[in-house]
Amino acid sequence: MPKLKTNKSAKKRFKLTKTGKIKRFKAGRRHLLSSKSSNRKRRLRKSALVQGMEKKLTRKLLPYG
Repeated sequence: MPKLKTNKSAKKRFKLTKTGKIKRFKAGRRHLLSSKSSNRKRRLRKSALVQGMEKKLTRKLLPYG
């Protein structure tokens, strides 16, 4: 059986937790920040978990995670 290739873009964007959950960063924190409230920007700072079907698809991109 040949080795599976890891998707390099997924490798940079997602981290796996010890329990096997997939951690991601929230979108909307790159630019146009002056129009966003400080509360909103603070919430965007925290990481989130990948949910549902996206989790299954992301798992395929990270076969050795």
